[in-house]
Amino acid sequence: MTPSFRALVLTWLILVILTLTGASLGEGASPGLGLTLIVATITAWKGGMVIEEFLEVSQARPGIRYPVRLFGLLVPACMLLVHLYGPEIARLTSLT
Repeated sequence: MTPSFRALVLTWLILVILTLTGASLGEGASPGLGLTLIVATITAWKGGMVIEEFLEVSQARPGIRYPVRLFGLLVPACMLLVHLYGPEIARLTSLT
């Protein structure tokens, strides 16, 4: 079932608010695990909203639906991994 125009507008407004929240956090907050967790959560929430409301992945076959949802969680997970293991990841992936 296609989402209503009202649901799409509401989703878009929530996405804008979350984006502005993330931008304001980036401007004023001190870096650390807490901030990384907040930003990763916002990213996961925004990704999930885009995947469900705009890509309408819930209508897709499981072979498409599950990998797309998994990809939406992969980005926030990578954000946390880079925060926790950044120097090790940089060392493992360097060309020199």
